[in-house]
Amino acid sequence: MSGTLTRLALRALDSFARLLPRKASGPQHLHTGRRGEEAAYFHLRKHGYVIIARNYRNPRSRSELDLVGWDGATLCFIEVKTRTTRNIMPAEFAVDAEKQRDLSHVAREFLRKVKKDAPFRFDIVSVYFEPALEPDIELFRNAFVIA
Repeated sequence: MSGTLTRLALRALDSFARLLPRKASGPQHLHTGRRGEEAAYFHLRKHGYVIIARNYRNPRSRSELDLVGWDGATLCFIEVKTRTTRNIMPAEFAVDAEKQRDLSHVAREFLRKVKKDAPFRFDIVSVYFEPALEPDIELFRNAFVIA
């Protein structure tokens, strides 16, 4: 119940914020990505994840961890991929080998700051915002492992 109230409050605040005059907020794909991360956050919380970090960056890496959270006793590094159509390729395919390496570097830095012996995994959340449809969210647990 409280998650529903929080989500409604955030949406109401977002609606009011759109009425205020402001500068252009940047490219549309960045706005879509932020919406996807927000949808993924609430989806994961609904499934029992405890999110402890959002958009975690390390100055020594070009990537960031979209979400970091606990799923039970497992620390999860979560990459969110958002699309407005399914016509090109599945969103989760964008997490290629190079992106996986980048994410693993940031995750190692994060692990140095928390319990080193905690089991961890990498999850991917695909979010689709197709016109006139509710967001479609799919969670891929243990999507890839690092060597």
